[in-house]
Amino acid sequence: MYKEEVMAMRSSSGNTGRHEDVLKSLAQFSKEHRAARWAGTFASFLEAVFPVDAQGISRTSHQYIWDMMRAEGFEDAGSRLRCQLFEDELYGINDTIERVVDYFKAAAAGSEVGRRLLLLLGPPSGGKSSMMILLKRGLEEYSHTDAGALYGIHGCPVHESPLHLVPHTLRGQFRSTYGVDVAGELCPYCATRLQHEFAGDFMQVPVQRIFISEAGRVGVGTYAPHDPSTADIADLVGSVDLSKVSEYGDEGDPRAWSWSGAVFAASRGLLEMIEILKVKREFLYLLLTLTQEKNVKVSRFPLIHLDETILAHTNLAEFRKFLQEPENEALLDRMVIIQVPYTLSYKEEARIYGKLTSSTQAFREVHLDPHALHVAAVFAVLTRLAEGEEREADNLKKVRLYAGEDVEGVSQSQSEVEKIRAKNPDEGLAGVSPRFVINALSGAIIQSQAKSLTAMNVLIALKDAIDSDVRIDGKKKRKWIDFLVTVRKDFYNRWVKEDVHKALFVSFEDEAQQLLEKYLDEVEATLDNRTLKDPITSEERKPDERFLRSVEDKIKISESGKLSFRQEVVRKAMGAYKRGEKFTLDSHAPLHDAVEQYLFEQRRDVLRLVSSSARPDDETRQKISVVEKRLVDEYGYDSHSAREALNYVTTLLAQE
Repeated sequence: MYKEEVMAMRSSSGNTGRHEDVLKSLAQFSKEHRAARWAGTFASFLEAVFPVDAQGISRTSHQYIWDMMRAEGFEDAGSRLRCQLFEDELYGINDTIERVVDYFKAAAAGSEVGRRLLLLLGPPSGGKSSMMILLKRGLEEYSHTDAGALYGIHGCPVHESPLHLVPHTLRGQFRSTYGVDVAGELCPYCATRLQHEFAGDFMQVPVQRIFISEAGRVGVGTYAPHDPSTADIADLVGSVDLSKVSEYGDEGDPRAWSWSGAVFAASRGLLEMIEILKVKREFLYLLLTLTQEKNVKVSRFPLIHLDETILAHTNLAEFRKFLQEPENEALLDRMVIIQVPYTLSYKEEARIYGKLTSSTQAFREVHLDPHALHVAAVFAVLTRLAEGEEREADNLKKVRLYAGEDVEGVSQSQSEVEKIRAKNPDEGLAGVSPRFVINALSGAIIQSQAKSLTAMNVLIALKDAIDSDVRIDGKKKRKWIDFLVTVRKDFYNRWVKEDVHKALFVSFEDEAQQLLEKYLDEVEATLDNRTLKDPITSEERKPDERFLRSVEDKIKISESGKLSFRQEVVRKAMGAYKRGEKFTLDSHAPLHDAVEQYLFEQRRDVLRLVSSSARPDDETRQKISVVEKRLVDEYGYDSHSAREALNYVTTLLAQE
């Protein structure tokens, strides 16, 4: 009873500590986001605020986003910006991230790239929307920092820069004084207010610090298409507010206009166009004119200057249809298109699954064995590679090569990998999406009674998902199911045997050291051309060449290379002896692997007892228990998946 009370007190104490940590984090976040708010007249703004950071306050939207990305990144050894804003959340698409970074770098420098609409193109669930979300979050956070301070005319529906108040005749003097150019005109709403409320005295117009907020429709606008037949361009540029027409007496009065369009919300920041190629052509021309000329035309008003970055995304099917229409050539010419493919690295793909599963309650309650996500990832990558029966062996090599693993006969250099990728540029633009895999894993979890998901459970779940998906034709289903067999045979079998192999090896550490010493004795006798005394019969005998070769064969030491290998082992052993150290398995990595594999072969009988009907003796049972515990403590298994792994490896050994 006392023990239970103590445990309860400790648990309560731990919860209290975590509760206090959460409260502190929330308080700190709130404090950081109560950034220095400022409000005053344009005159006080020019006197107290603007001279402190004239360059920063006059930044364009592209420059602002570029500065935000630089604040969230660092330069690598090659002096390239690594944007942590993306790299901490998006895995396996570094090439795409680099192109996006390059786009903003060029646009911020004032090149023509800044007059192009950026289109992210790729398959579903490839990371396009996630990239947009990260950009918007980054902008919101950056606007609360001192470096990201933004100022706008108070009450302006497009939160425009107060510098637009500077008359054209004084902008040259303004440039000479502060070293910045003022581009843009007052919006119709502020121009009307300036005359009616301030009698033209622009120095008295109120200015305030603004903070980018998607929810508040400040600096972030989002447009998602709906039925093209009912889509209204008012969703982008607003419409007449009939409730205010009677107040101002004229539909052409800017104050009687509803400035609720997405392009106005995005002013000074970012406009996201979802599935942009599904919108009407008039929408596209409006957006491209806005990108090119930095203004938009609304009926009844003069051109409205808007400084915003337009980012759009769409899928490949829509883009291909768009390409087939010749009249779209001019529109394509004003876009910068960046492909966002699926990753071809199964290790990065597994990280995506890990991120998605960690945020879901159902997954947090179930243990995944260390290879569960990786087998799904290898399968997904195989579906994304170039098709063709003759390419199966090459594709298995590419799966490993793209994951950064050594492949016999292929250089691991970056240039060599890029050459292989260049031969099949469409790889990664089709195949299984992460969403498909996560859905399959969710189904496996629902069916799991043990609250433990093994790699074999995952492969079975993927097969069920393929069989039940009506969108996949019969030929592709058969091919993808064959991929699952390939994943099991060429990847999972190797991984799980290595785990059990290593865990078993540690359980027989004393035997391993004895084997090492025996190998060393036999090698020294061979090199010295002398005999050894048999420990059982005490008879003199020749060195056991068969034993030596059986160990060396495990790491592919050839007959011609055995002498130099043995001499190297003896040199290292003598060096350890002279230093007063013991020569152990850790002293020579290749020999460590050789002895480990040799011992594994010799102790298969112990593994076979795992699934044998015969009862193992206490010593063997203890060793099996140690192997299971090692798998749990050091290799990421739980008790259920460790037992399943041992049973599976036992089955594999029985088949050999």
